[in-house]
Amino acid sequence: MRIHIIIIGLLVAVLIGCTPTEPETVGYSVYVTVDNLERTFLVDEPMTVEDFLGQASISYDDNDRLVPPSYTQVTDGTRITIVRVEEEEVCETEVLPYEDEFRSVEGLEPGEERIQQQGENGEQRVCYRIIYEDGLQQQRVQVGQAEIIEEPTNQIIAVGVDNEVEPIPIVGTLSYLNNGNAWIIRGNSTEKRPLTVTGDLDSLVLSLSLDGRYLMYTREAEDSEAFVNELWIIDTGNPDANVQLSVTDVLQAEWVNADDYTISYSTSEVWEFFPGWDALNNLWISRIDPETGNVFNPRLVVEENSGGSYGWWGTIYSWSPDGSTLAWSEADATGIYNEIAEPQPLAEYASFRNQQDWSWRTSINWNWDGDLIASVIHGPPQPGVPPDTSPIFSVVVTDTFGNFETIVAEGAGMWASPKFSPQLNTPDNPFPQGYLAYLRVRDPNQPINGENDLVVADRDGSNARVVFPPTGQPGIRTSDFGLTPQDFVWSPDGRQIAVVYQGNLYIVDVITGASYQMTFDGNAEHPVWSQ
Repeated sequence: MRIHIIIIGLLVAVLIGCTPTEPETVGYSVYVTVDNLERTFLVDEPMTVEDFLGQASISYDDNDRLVPPSYTQVTDGTRITIVRVEEEEVCETEVLPYEDEFRSVEGLEPGEERIQQQGENGEQRVCYRIIYEDGLQQQRVQVGQAEIIEEPTNQIIAVGVDNEVEPIPIVGTLSYLNNGNAWIIRGNSTEKRPLTVTGDLDSLVLSLSLDGRYLMYTREAEDSEAFVNELWIIDTGNPDANVQLSVTDVLQAEWVNADDYTISYSTSEVWEFFPGWDALNNLWISRIDPETGNVFNPRLVVEENSGGSYGWWGTIYSWSPDGSTLAWSEADATGIYNEIAEPQPLAEYASFRNQQDWSWRTSINWNWDGDLIASVIHGPPQPGVPPDTSPIFSVVVTDTFGNFETIVAEGAGMWASPKFSPQLNTPDNPFPQGYLAYLRVRDPNQPINGENDLVVADRDGSNARVVFPPTGQPGIRTSDFGLTPQDFVWSPDGRQIAVVYQGNLYIVDVITGASYQMTFDGNAEHPVWSQ
């Protein structure tokens, strides 16, 4: 029995010794998510993520995002995610929306709104860099500036403003532009009304006949590629009676005061660049029928010419009060035409050079008897400053015979626009009297955009005094478009001045200094005043 037990024990030992031993497991698991699939790998030696992916033959490129980074040591349970990152650049045509532009205007009830111009969307080409992660868009970033294919047209909404004015008497006929329309005030300041409603007057020409019956103006041409503008006449007493003249491309025009039905005008050609014209520097004179618009016997007074320095901007012409003598102004000189129709300089100076698209030349204003001309000269040069960039502009009075030139306001500014008042006749003084008004820049070193005061002096420049704006108020900022700005004008009796201030029309009493606001929408310009 004991022997049996020993044998059985030996057999069990032999059987146990013959059973194979299972090897011990060495290594660790790594999980990889790529291309929206997850795979499991068994790693049997230390290595980095980069080495592991190389051994596993899993590819990726520099754009792909690797989590964790390639230098990370792989450990048991490490999860590696490869995000496939792709980029592309696309360009699209998009709508460029218009904006609403609100403009305060007179002629509507206060607060009333009316669409003056329908808005139209434009188009633009915009390029984007788009980033995809595993096929899904994650970022969309604009690349560079958008390319404008077509500019939008803003919608203009007119908003009525309160236009109640203080009643004061108005001598003669006062006209001005407002929102591209001609307005008129006659008899009393409360009697103001629009003459035109088209909203397309371009401000190059606005001229009243001597008796105030007719207003001459220029409008934007319907065919803007063929013409600069059109010349029109309107009856100030009957606005329905307005007629177009056959003359087009007009830079300036005025009534020749010796005859209410004779006008002179200077023309241009269409130019594709700013300001849209190329001056011919000519001058025509012609009789017209203001009721039909017919032009009779046009005569060329000044032939086409270069116009001197910056001549493309245009020569300014002005007739003496009796219509017998013609004065001219270019960028570097003023003068008159003598008896044999040759230009005779009265004042010469350096033209003004600026970095903008316009060229300065002085206005010309005749004394009532035609013996004196008030204008502005450029200079004198300043030390260390090129003559054509000097900021100094001075008001001068010159006699038409070229015998003298008197500086009456040195450093007044380029937009001084001196103007003689009409002759003042007083019962207690048999001698002719009158004033000289001009704008005087507050800082002579800011000749273009500086603030100005309205100054009234005796004809020789003595007894100068500021009449507007009131002390402590901002100065007058002049307009620099057109040929020369028309920011103020004398009344026919020489006792008032209409002046544009902060976009509104004011009337200033030069004797008392009182001022009265005539408009309230900030869009007034170019006042003219006649009998």
